[in-house]
Amino acid sequence: MPAESVRADKWLWAVRLAKTRGIAAEWCAAAKVKRAGHPIKAATPLRAGDVVELPFAAGPGTRVIEVKGLIDKRVGAPEARECYDDRTPSEMFEAQDVWRAARKEGVRGRPTKKNRRDIDRIHGFWD
Repeated sequence: MPAESVRADKWLWAVRLAKTRGIAAEWCAAAKVKRAGHPIKAATPLRAGDVVELPFAAGPGTRVIEVKGLIDKRVGAPEARECYDDRTPSEMFEAQDVWRAARKEGVRGRPTKKNRRDIDRIHGFWD
């Protein structure tokens, strides 16, 4: 009999959106995971049809994920992908690409004041 709900941290880990369950719990504790615009705790039950916002594992921006299936055990990537629908706007993925490109350029050593401002601009601190 399938479960009606699953803990938020457990589901994020099981569908491979968070590398570890501890990281998923930290995201929840830091109010980075939201449902309907409200932060959720790690033990908050998720149900099919919920729309969850969470940060990318690395880089700026947030992902918008719709819960399609409930699992509490970590499964292979193809099976995990069937349990959610990624509704993240394409602008977020473009921002991720810009962020990755800036990291690849990689300034060695301590950044100059100009480099620091560029980094802050990429992260969205300067508009």
